[in-house]
Amino acid sequence: MSDQACLFPPAPPTTLPIEGMDLRFPVHRVYCVGRNYAAHAREMGHDPDRDPPFFFLKNPDDLVLPGTPVPYPPLTSDLHHEVELVVALDKGGSDIDPATALDHVFGYAVGLDLTRRDVQAEAKKLARPWATAKAFAASAPIGAIVPASRIGHPAAGRITAEVGGAIRQDGDIAQMIWGVADIIAHLSRWFVLAPGDVIFTGTPAGVGGLVRGDTVTAKIEGIGAISTTIA
Repeated sequence: MSDQACLFPPAPPTTLPIEGMDLRFPVHRVYCVGRNYAAHAREMGHDPDRDPPFFFLKNPDDLVLPGTPVPYPPLTSDLHHEVELVVALDKGGSDIDPATALDHVFGYAVGLDLTRRDVQAEAKKLARPWATAKAFAASAPIGAIVPASRIGHPAAGRITAEVGGAIRQDGDIAQMIWGVADIIAHLSRWFVLAPGDVIFTGTPAGVGGLVRGDTVTAKIEGIGAISTTIA
């Protein structure tokens, strides 16, 4: 990189807390897997037996930590919650073998993929990209990363989303169509992965709308819980 001065100060890097450590996790890119739970694929009108994994992106600065209110985004009247297992990589590469893919994982976190559902539906109808539906400011609340060295690589565990204390989403990460190792392997065929990449791995059925004042609590057994208030 050139040592020349910038026209204006560059944006600070996005970093995430690591549970039990003083170090922070620097984020490189944010990848997301679409329709990775069979029941959710069906509730969205798709046949999960026919869909290979597909991906979209959010921006690193779309990540927000619990305790930070999320403003209701403009240009939508149907904001939805999607609780997800998030994978954090500390090694990169391309064409990664599924047999060694978990060696690239530093840890796991609880995340929420907030979605402008009405905007997404219109984009689908017109065969347009999902960026305006998915990659808006504060669209990805996320908790601290829990190192895999502490919890291993969970293949099962209850995953839930509650709004106002009522459970809306209730599944198990064992129900993912594509597991973490396969997700990493497939993704690495499309992109050269890098340390600092995080991957939202899809959501179970039960996604639903949020309004201003709602508090959504996302939990994954063995990893933790986060709560986010829509302002």
